[in-house]
Amino acid sequence: MNPIVIIPARMASTRLPGKPMADIAGAPMIVHVARRAAEAQLGPVAVATDSDEIAEAVDRAGFKAVMTRADHPSGSDRVHEAACVLDPEAKHDAVVNLQGDLPAIDPADIRAVADALEASKADIATLAARIVEEHERLSPNVVKAVVSSLGAGPMRALYFTRATAPWGEGPLWHHIGIYAWSRAALERFVALPPAPLESRERLEQLRALEHGMSIAVAEVAHAPFGVDTPEDLERARMLLKG
Repeated sequence: MNPIVIIPARMASTRLPGKPMADIAGAPMIVHVARRAAEAQLGPVAVATDSDEIAEAVDRAGFKAVMTRADHPSGSDRVHEAACVLDPEAKHDAVVNLQGDLPAIDPADIRAVADALEASKADIATLAARIVEEHERLSPNVVKAVVSSLGAGPMRALYFTRATAPWGEGPLWHHIGIYAWSRAALERFVALPPAPLESRERLEQLRALEHGMSIAVAEVAHAPFGVDTPEDLERARMLLKG
């Protein structure tokens, strides 16, 4: 594969407005995420944004910023537009969509999602970690991946839900919202209308499953720490203070 990593970023956030530009150890959070992506050594790294402020910060840090429309309904749509601008001839046959609020993510996890796409030949690949904390089992804010692990290689996603699932003995999987797309799958996905289960669960990836697309799931040791609240931001500052 010849992947490109694209990080969607916008200033609007309900719980932490302007969070891509939040200072962590002397650099905006979005710059930390771009650095982790570069350390994964998968391919070019770019930030897709509708904010001049974010674009200028990314450029100053030595990374590529792509200005995109302000009215995209999802990060996937923003990533798709950026991919078309950066690579109109589709020389990059895989696109890694990395969330912009994971400043401490292990670069190995970013590589893992790309490896899962290549190994599985699925349309999409994503990540999951075993749930070990009881509160995560019950929390609707922790999305669970319901997977099949028959055979060798990455697991196969059967469903994603905010409920506690599946029932019975066995592991539960904390879904991590990082995606590697084949270029053709991303093109197809953004052309599809929202699906009923996607709207009900408020989980964009269900659109792909409802339309028959395949999603591979690679296991990683831990769910990366994400920044959603002021308390999360303070924790990130402690983790990355150097």
